[in-house]
Formats: sequence, C-alpha cells, structure tokens
Amino acid sequence: MTANEDQEMELEALRSIYEGDDCFKELSPVSFQYRIGDHEDPKAFLLEVSWPDTYPETEPQISLDAFFNNRICPEVKQAMMAKLEEQAEANLGTAMMYTLFEWAKENQESLMEDHQPVPSAVMQPSNSEITNFTSTSKKKEKKEQLTKSQKRKMTGRTDNRGELPRGWNWVDVVKHLSKTGGKDDD
Repeated sequence: MTANEDQEMELEALRSIYEGDDCFKELSPVSFQYRIGDHEDPKAFLLEVSWPDTYPETEPQISLDAFFNNRICPEVKQAMMAKLEEQAEANLGTAMMYTLFEWAKENQESLMEDHQPVPSAVMQPSNSEITNFTSTSKKKEKKEQLTKSQKRKMTGRTDNRGELPRGWNWVDVVKHLSKTGGKDDD
C-alpha cells in the first residue's frame, strides 16, 4: 500500500474510534489534537500530531506548543517530547496515532511527574475586581436630563404609561406625502 492509502485508512479508523470524543479534534485530514486529562486537571496537556507526506514510514510531527500547554515548563515539555518520539520510533511503519494517544493517556502521570505549574501571565480576575468593574460601568450610564418645559411637553403627548399615542406623527407623514407626491404622479 502507498503512504496515502495508509493515511486514508488510518484517518477513517481515527474518525470512527474518536467520534463524539471531546478530547479528540481533527484540525485537517493530516493534523490532529488530543487532550490528555480534564480541562481542570493541572497535569492535563494537549498533544498535537501532524502527518508528513511519507507517514507512516516516517515519524509524525509531534508538538506540545499549543496555548493550552503554556503552563507546562520547558524542561518537562522536552522530556515528554523525547518519550513521545521514542514511542513513535518504536511504531515506525505502522499506523500509530491511536497507539500514541493511548500510550500518552496511560502514562500521563509518569510524563508529568516533574511538572510544576508555571505562573502564567493570564490570571483569572477575582470577584472583587469583577464587582468593581461592574459598579464603574453602572456609574458611567447617565440618563439624559430634561428641563421642566421638555417634561411638560412629554406629559402632554403621552398617555398614563408614558407611551406616545398611536398615530401621533401621522400629520407629519401626510404633509410629507403631499409635498413629494405619490408614486402614480409621473
């Protein structure tokens, strides 16, 4: 079989295996992401794998550079990459995506044993910051102030609910139509 036929068969198998799995994401027919662990798990990571043209005869391109992995320190990433590439070399010549993903799931603890979360620049705002922000935005909303004469005119035009009566501007519409003429005036 040619490399393209192998890739098509493996792609079909991956789609059927991981159908409905939130952890698996097909970025393109030759590029995939698989999240190992839950979103809240500090030891979770996102494994991104791309196939070169000659895959499975050559190793896939493995990456841990996704934004999701920013909290993993570079030393741990390097160690993880070395272990993942070792697994890829062991499976050369065969369809290895499922094997790689499952191996990473089974060995998540050993891959992340030296992991110390990196303090990220993106921080969650505290509740006091959120309430402070909403109170300042409420202060900025100012209602238009009306003079006494404007208020009198408004009460003269509105009903008891403060709504304008139906047809209050019809006179203006009739004046406009009389000046511009109707459609039949050619």
